[in-house]
Amino acid sequence: MDLLDQANAYQAEGRDIVHLEAGQPGTAAPAAVRQAATRAIEAELIGYTEALGRPALRRRISDYYRTVYGVDVAPERIVITTGSSAGFVLAFLSVFDTGARVAMGAPYYPAYPNILKGLGYKPVIFDTGPETAFQIDPDLLQSSEAPLDGVLVASPANPTGSMISPGDLEALISYCDEKQITFLSDEIYHGITYGERAHSALEYSDEVIVINSFSKYFSMTGWRIGWLVVPETLIRAVERLSQNFYISVPAVSQSAAIAAFDETAELDLLVKGYERNRDLLLAELPKLGLRDIAPPDGAFYLYADISHLTHDSLAFCRSMLDEIGVAATPGVDFDRGLRAAKVRFSYAGAYGDIEKALERLARWLPKG
Repeated sequence: MDLLDQANAYQAEGRDIVHLEAGQPGTAAPAAVRQAATRAIEAELIGYTEALGRPALRRRISDYYRTVYGVDVAPERIVITTGSSAGFVLAFLSVFDTGARVAMGAPYYPAYPNILKGLGYKPVIFDTGPETAFQIDPDLLQSSEAPLDGVLVASPANPTGSMISPGDLEALISYCDEKQITFLSDEIYHGITYGERAHSALEYSDEVIVINSFSKYFSMTGWRIGWLVVPETLIRAVERLSQNFYISVPAVSQSAAIAAFDETAELDLLVKGYERNRDLLLAELPKLGLRDIAPPDGAFYLYADISHLTHDSLAFCRSMLDEIGVAATPGVDFDRGLRAAKVRFSYAGAYGDIEKALERLARWLPKG
């Protein structure tokens, strides 16, 4: 975020900055979504809604699970949240007691451990690598020095873009069920995959907690709306927490989100654009010496090794921004600083921006 602030400051001064640091789509929400918001403002009473979300939106998400994943999820188990960030807070507080130990694999989305620690829980971090597609597995969990209360998995993942296979996901959920460990599945990048679709944890169990969002696939980052799917036993606890923390999700965003499900054809075209950007980076970055890249099965990130250049990714990214106006995210953010020689490139923007960034990198990176 510091680099994003600096990039924006440079841009305000008139510099031409290529943004490969922000983890958000470079396009607005579909026109029909924006039109639905306008209609809501003009025709509806904009006030508090039900704490768990408008019934019409919860039913629409239930239909989505039936269509995309072939699973029946009762609308009553679906909770509309103020973005996935609020979803994590509600999920953690509804199921964990103070001091709970929650496992995740590194590299990870930085907010995971920060939210956990802020709520009084202990992140238990396991280093992962290409041998497990940068995902945790039961063998890693068995090495824990103390019992675990929860396991958090993201597939596709940030920052790697890697996915866990259906068989491995099922095995991991079965292991957690056997050990009475709460399984939480971050599915906010579902819909943005290149090849096989992402599988929901709900395909294998009704006792998992799923966190999702309209920010990524639906291109609604600033609308601050997401959802949870929780077991029946947690519905009332989540409702009480939501009432006290947030009262309700913004009504306009809920009206707009209902319309988003009818725009999948347009949204899938955006995913094709991400794939085109990804393919260009995968073809050209190795020519520039960045050859060790995590498998980008989904999301819109490439996680590249720069250890042949430096072990200080923060200084590398600052220099890249200062000298050639290309903003990327240092790997130091993603796993306690252990991967200081990694950089995350986001390719959610325009194809022309990717071309421009590559041209600048070709002039700036050492040859050979």
